[in-house]
Amino acid sequence: MDKDIEIEGVRLHYEETGNPDGLPVIIMHGWGCNTTTVRSIASSLADKMHVFNLDLPGHGKSSEPPAVWGVDDFTRLVETFIRQMKLDRPALIGHSFGGRICLLLASRNATGKVVLVDAAGIKPSRPLKWYVKVYGYKTVKHIAPIILGKKGGKRLIDWWRGKAGSADYRNSSDMMRAVMSKCVNEDLKHVMPSIKAPTLLIWGEEDTATPLSDAKTMERLIPGAGLVSWPGCGHYSFLDNPATFRLVLRSFFKEELK
Repeated sequence: MDKDIEIEGVRLHYEETGNPDGLPVIIMHGWGCNTTTVRSIASSLADKMHVFNLDLPGHGKSSEPPAVWGVDDFTRLVETFIRQMKLDRPALIGHSFGGRICLLLASRNATGKVVLVDAAGIKPSRPLKWYVKVYGYKTVKHIAPIILGKKGGKRLIDWWRGKAGSADYRNSSDMMRAVMSKCVNEDLKHVMPSIKAPTLLIWGEEDTATPLSDAKTMERLIPGAGLVSWPGCGHYSFLDNPATFRLVLRSFFKEELK
């Protein structure tokens, strides 16, 4: 069932499915995605669990944040959602950017089990050419309107963004580009040892967005975490290997699915 709730000036859209008497689980998608991307994960648990599949702010049918949010702002919104919905120790499942929120949320709250799927949360190591590209873009962004005027500067900036930015960055609004830049540079390794909930990491071994080395770092830093990875799968391992993903997920939640 499609629903909306107003939290901190944001219209948060979510899909509520499953058994209302079952244990709650909150699912959060990655950047540039929405509830439809992770709907197969929701359906894997909806026979027994109470599933809340969120459109994160600035995605799907949810409105954009009112300011340039960081990971803490997204996390506070989900914490408020949990309180308003009166959810007791919900399980958390996060893909990519959604994994960032799961990490911070679980590090400072009592939650149910946590599943991190090709999750972000570790600041990537950047080669020199990346810094040249990024700071070159920032320089052009500031000086182009002065040299070429507002319209000419905008054309050059748009062209440069098309060459230098990632697809997620190019396809975002100005506000969400600023949000993405802030969030992607936040390193959450320091909160990982504080996670007490049973944690499962599921990864594609060919993931280039959040490489397998990130998963191994999380496995080392999160107490008792377990890692399952599959060769031939990329950043969307749950879509690349859906049948096995479902089996692994349901095995991890076997007590909740009784």
